[in-house]
Amino acid sequence: MRLTRRAALKGVLAGAVGAVAGTAAYGVGYERHHLGVTEASLPVASLPPALNGVRIALLTDIHHSALVGADDVRAAVDLTLSLKPDLIVLGGDYVTFSDRSRYVGPVAELLAPLSAPHGVFAILGNHDDDKDMAAALTHRGFTVLKDQRTRLTLRGEKLELAGIRFWTRKIADLDRILRNAADTVLLLAHDPRRLAEAAALKVHAVLSGHTHGGQVIVPGVGAIYKTRFPILHGLGRQANTSIFVSRGIGTVYVPVRINCPPEVALVTLRATEPKRS
Repeated sequence: MRLTRRAALKGVLAGAVGAVAGTAAYGVGYERHHLGVTEASLPVASLPPALNGVRIALLTDIHHSALVGADDVRAAVDLTLSLKPDLIVLGGDYVTFSDRSRYVGPVAELLAPLSAPHGVFAILGNHDDDKDMAAALTHRGFTVLKDQRTRLTLRGEKLELAGIRFWTRKIADLDRILRNAADTVLLLAHDPRRLAEAAALKVHAVLSGHTHGGQVIVPGVGAIYKTRFPILHGLGRQANTSIFVSRGIGTVYVPVRINCPPEVALVTLRATEPKRS
């Protein structure tokens, strides 16, 4: 039987559609729930020797909603506790804007078991209500940093955490928050685009989320929004400021992850020499 060109094209098209459908089904049914640990060593210029090796768990972009259920949040909490970090950072977007009023209290309750020797610190993302989400997290004993700075003592040395809201973007506003910081400063910024301002202000390091790592990574193409951010996922650096960006836990808009599984990040601070200008 002779295979016509039309039949061949139909066969190729059917195979392509089937592959796309299969990939999407995998991303919905499996990969978005396939939570793992990503370990990273974050270089910090002039880090005091005593702080070398401090371990920080980073959970971000949980997006508890009708699409991201309680079981996914519980899994992230259990995995984080199993790592026994020195401190925990919650990086924002605990809910999704479209139905956040239903999930603010529940997600805070699901996160409540989190604890670490040096505390749990939270910032807000662009999907979070500035008042309700902050109040719910504070009620569960977490320290919420809204354009604020706090100083910790670890191993006899000082470490300053500065947390900013998503909409805090002007360098003058960041300068006000960071002014007179005398110790190693770690900036908690939901949006990794704040790396530019952090580098200009000589902040030592930044922890971020927001990007979901791209959420859908197309082979040969990459992430759709990769050009919007200086770092989509993992480690980066600008001048003497280093950054780690997490893929996060949940999904937004569509319940799918492809080539971009969710993660709890375990970030270890490592001393490095500053770059010479």
